[in-house]
Amino acid sequence: MRHERSGKKFGRPTNQRVALYRGIAGAIFLHDRITTTEAKAKAVRGYVEKLITLARQPTVHHRRLAMQDLPNKEAVDRLFKEIGPRMAGRPGGYTRIVKLGPRFGDAAPMAVFELVE
Repeated sequence: MRHERSGKKFGRPTNQRVALYRGIAGAIFLHDRITTTEAKAKAVRGYVEKLITLARQPTVHHRRLAMQDLPNKEAVDRLFKEIGPRMAGRPGGYTRIVKLGPRFGDAAPMAVFELVE
């Protein structure tokens, strides 16, 4: 039983799951809004919010910590130059999940995962 175990596995090994999180986080920072499944959006939300919290203080140390978690240098640049200053006055809650209908092929519940303005 999975008592006291947090997070979803998505039927993937750890390295594939981490790669999924990094890819979704990079996409959200580059495009401000993506469409994905509800479960993936909910799982990645904490990961994305921690990176935005790092970007609120644009120090070299925080940038290097973000570079460890994001595969894309353009995403890190946009995170620290645009998104971090935009969220500086906000105490938290940087993302929003808006539920959509089921996906046509497999009826998976879909959602729009976006940064708040």
